[in-house]
Amino acid sequence: MVDDAFLARISELAGNPKEVLRLTIDRLGAETGTIHRLGPDGLLHLEAMAGNIPSELLPMIQRIPVGKGIAGLAVERKTPVDLCNLQTDNSGAARPGARQTGVKGSICVPIMDAERAVGALGIGTGEERQFRDEETQLLLAVGRILGAQSP
Repeated sequence: MVDDAFLARISELAGNPKEVLRLTIDRLGAETGTIHRLGPDGLLHLEAMAGNIPSELLPMIQRIPVGKGIAGLAVERKTPVDLCNLQTDNSGAARPGARQTGVKGSICVPIMDAERAVGALGIGTGEERQFRDEETQLLLAVGRILGAQSP
């Protein structure tokens, strides 16, 4: 069941991605998160981040190619990418530096403007976690709200 009150608040704050990210992390009991937007150069650019992301990773997450890493795959596929434990995942979805975050449970959903993927919203937890369908649906709804703000 999607939380209409939460989504109404997100809609009010859609122009403030850092606050949207903070509220989303809190709502889902996560510790870290990022929002990336597709730039004119075809790369995903870091728009907002929250939580303990090591400073040595910042250069790696500033710009991400579509199709690379969890965020890039979510945008390329236009579907969520969910890893129960990023630390032990061997699917190839996570970029090599991602393990340095200490994140285990992670999910990234595309930010959609109608049928066009325009970015990615990702959150992570310090524990193994399989995100429930209702949590995934809530993240997708947040992604649609953020997508409606795209130029």
